[in-house]
Amino acid sequence: MTDKKTQILVVDDELSMREVLDVLLTREGYQVSFAKNGNSAISTLRKNQYDLILCDIRLGDITGIEVLKEAKRHHPDTVVIMISALATTEIAVEAMNGGAFDYVPKPFNTEELKHTIAKALATKTVAEEKKVLDSERRENLHFGRLVGNSPEMLKIYDMVRQVTATRTNILISGESGTGKELIARAIHEQSDRRDQPFVVVNCGGIPETLIESELFGHKRGAFTGATDDKKGLFEIADKGTFFLDEIGDLSLPLQVKLLRVIQERVFKAVGGSEDIRVDTRIISATNKTLEDEVIEGRFREDLFYRLNVIEIKVPPLRQRKDDIKALAQHFLEKYSREMGKEITKISSYAIDLMKKYGFPGNIRELENLIERSVALSSTNIILPDSLALSFHKKNYRRRWIEGVPGKRYDLDDIAHGVSLDEILSEIEAAYLQKALEFSSGAKKKAAELLGITFRSFRHRLSKLDNEKQAV
Repeated sequence: MTDKKTQILVVDDELSMREVLDVLLTREGYQVSFAKNGNSAISTLRKNQYDLILCDIRLGDITGIEVLKEAKRHHPDTVVIMISALATTEIAVEAMNGGAFDYVPKPFNTEELKHTIAKALATKTVAEEKKVLDSERRENLHFGRLVGNSPEMLKIYDMVRQVTATRTNILISGESGTGKELIARAIHEQSDRRDQPFVVVNCGGIPETLIESELFGHKRGAFTGATDDKKGLFEIADKGTFFLDEIGDLSLPLQVKLLRVIQERVFKAVGGSEDIRVDTRIISATNKTLEDEVIEGRFREDLFYRLNVIEIKVPPLRQRKDDIKALAQHFLEKYSREMGKEITKISSYAIDLMKKYGFPGNIRELENLIERSVALSSTNIILPDSLALSFHKKNYRRRWIEGVPGKRYDLDDIAHGVSLDEILSEIEAAYLQKALEFSSGAKKKAAELLGITFRSFRHRLSKLDNEKQAV
């Protein structure tokens, strides 16, 4: 039984509904009070505080939305569940925007209502407990420009703290879009080099003919177009941090020159004869497996060991889905502010949909999704249908394919290996059989339903029969 001290206020202008809810909630052990209209509810709320309010939308005098707003104005921590026979998206959005925990359409299933109430009260308890640890959780949620409090991210935060006081070279590995540059910046900003330059170069984004000049600088006349002396990025990064992104894309000749810089902290400008000495910390990043690149002869082994003194492995977003909500909220606030919109919330169902998506583009894809959603949203809450990416229609709702009756093929199973021939064979068999059912056994009609020739249909059906006999 639920704690009898739990106070619930029921606001409904129908006596029969108040009586039904009285029996239901009292039996569950709640202490129940009632208000027969909106003004009575508001008067009650100004004198008393309740743990939860069940409020109808239509109350005769004023709307339940007004009661909701008044309840939140006086008692922000009170949980409110709206109930109504008017089950429309507009009303749901308005109720959620007003701070309602949930919206339950009439007629409701009593078990579902009890479950919703229990869930709302549990959420309220958790929220109250979280307030005690709010400052600590806030520290863990944001670390510099990094966002997330999953166990994986907390380990990375600890690693960043440990390496900031050293000059040691660091290799950050992970898929594209996982935030490797942000981690490099966090290391720089937490170190004693924070007031010095943080220089970034994308080793795969500069043409081969120009990258040496970009890294080491050049002297006037060193090559056609070199009309003036130019400092290289290494020299600009002196006393600071040099971040070499996608280091695996660097050519072998440049790998040799980079190795010398790392070993001796000295290099020559293109066309120059004098040594240039620098004191810079080198952080590299790659979305490739450099060990494999070494084995294939595309990356120097000695350079690999020089760069990989300490490695920070960044897991893909699909392996730290606990961070999706925090990241989505972070991007929501960012782009709402930039676009001058007052979008403050992402519905829990929209979060659930995103957690079920694999995000092959990782955080970069999530950020793009939220930016587009904010740009296209016409409400101040991101609902599932507001998501500006159709993955929840194409990749989530269709992340499985019906095969033989009662069997589904989960597309995510590909991560563990699948038999494509077996899957396609079973799906083809299911369609053939279903077409025969719809055509009452008429093969010509079945072929038309499938958009194939009668001859092709007979061949496929014959192949299916042979496979069955072979089994």
